[in-house]
Amino acid sequence: MKLSTRIALAVGVTVVVLVLGAGWVLVRLVAADLHAQQDAHLRDRATTVARNARGLLKAAAADRAPAVERARERRLYNSALDVGIRLVGPEETASGGPQPDESVRLPDSAPQPVTVRDGDTNWRALSVRVTGQREGIDGTLWLFSPDTTSEAQLGLVRTRVLTVAGLAAPLAGLLAGAVATRVSRPLRRLQQRTSGLDPGTTKTRLAHTPTRVTEVDDLARTLQTVLARYDEQAARTAEGLATARSFSAAASHELRTPLMSMQTNLEVLTDHPRLGERDRAEVVADLRREHARLLGLLVMLRELGRGDLVETDAFGPVDLAEVADASVADLRHRHPEARIALHAQAGLYVHGWEPGLRTILDNLLLNAVLHGRREPEPARIEMALRTEHQQEGPEVVLTVDDEGPGIAATMRKSVFERFHRRPGSPGSGLGLTLVAQQVALHRGRIRVPDRPGFGGTRFEVRLPLRRDVTDAEITLPLRRDWMIETAARPQDTRPPQSFHKEGS
Repeated sequence: MKLSTRIALAVGVTVVVLVLGAGWVLVRLVAADLHAQQDAHLRDRATTVARNARGLLKAAAADRAPAVERARERRLYNSALDVGIRLVGPEETASGGPQPDESVRLPDSAPQPVTVRDGDTNWRALSVRVTGQREGIDGTLWLFSPDTTSEAQLGLVRTRVLTVAGLAAPLAGLLAGAVATRVSRPLRRLQQRTSGLDPGTTKTRLAHTPTRVTEVDDLARTLQTVLARYDEQAARTAEGLATARSFSAAASHELRTPLMSMQTNLEVLTDHPRLGERDRAEVVADLRREHARLLGLLVMLRELGRGDLVETDAFGPVDLAEVADASVADLRHRHPEARIALHAQAGLYVHGWEPGLRTILDNLLLNAVLHGRREPEPARIEMALRTEHQQEGPEVVLTVDDEGPGIAATMRKSVFERFHRRPGSPGSGLGLTLVAQQVALHRGRIRVPDRPGFGGTRFEVRLPLRRDVTDAEITLPLRRDWMIETAARPQDTRPPQSFHKEGS
């Protein structure tokens, strides 16, 4: 059923209910007015008739001549005019004029007018107590007025109310249908535009011009939001499938070399059971290195895939100083020979994904341990956290310095690419790629500037300093393909400039 038809039916029914309700109130008010007029007439007649009724009772009590009693009785009837009377005395009853049958039971008294029903006829009845100073003068005077006029008028009112209701319902329904058809035209146009949309195949999305009809405009915005979320989820699903395929391809490609090397070493051990102790130790050490490289590569690929698929609900307020302290403590445990200094302000909150922030810190520190030292000295690393105020707002600035050989300016364009490694590096070639990925997810920037006054390498990461962020303000990069393509693109969300890695 169309909306306009529903509105027409609803209006028609509502009009009938309202007219009938108003008619019922009107009938009650008219009945009350008619009864009030009738009652006032009865009271007015009662004042006049009561004197003549007292005279008749006096004559009857004094045992006057029948002629006197008949004269006073005629006077009583004449004073009643258009109302019926019934005088109930001590010994007899006198009645005249229109009134209910004597068999109709009357109330004991009716000082206020009441309705008495005689078959199909209603009567308004009023009783007046008639007394005198002499003994024997005591009776009740009843006055009756037929209610036929009131009933006729009320019946006319009822008929007119029903007639109005019967005519108003279809007219109101037709008028409401015409108005609803015109008013719902923007909704029909919106339905026509949306009926041709297929989220699976249609590339164009809902274009809506405001109609100044609040409900229609709200519905259009809701549909646009739903379609946009569908597009986003479809894109994320496609990215997830592409990430899974890329993970499989990258794993099969990058794991081939260490697996083949391990196979060769295992064949050597199998084919030469009497291999010398020195040669056997060398083969086993090589197996251990390849196993560690294999394990590290799988871990890095897994983390890279997690970063590509993380959603906004995983983000929240994180104290970067606490994360840095935990990362430094873990590195000191795994590399006790390294010299690490941490300088950080307390309470540096960012809105981020804690595992991702830990990935940034862990990989920058590990990169400095592996590549940031001069043989035979142990690695000397300095990590600092501070705040700076920029035009866009306050930022947390993270720097990691080492005293290694540094990175040539020409190499800084490739250090964040997947599987980029310095010759002889024990790393997987994904550590700094992970760092760049997480910095981009957190809407930050990373670069490899010159280290002023010293040799070695400096990595600088800048993240927005924000703690309280609403859901509407949480945005992640629309394109996240670190597992699919190389990261040879700017890592700055502002005007482009390329920063890359040393090789971990």
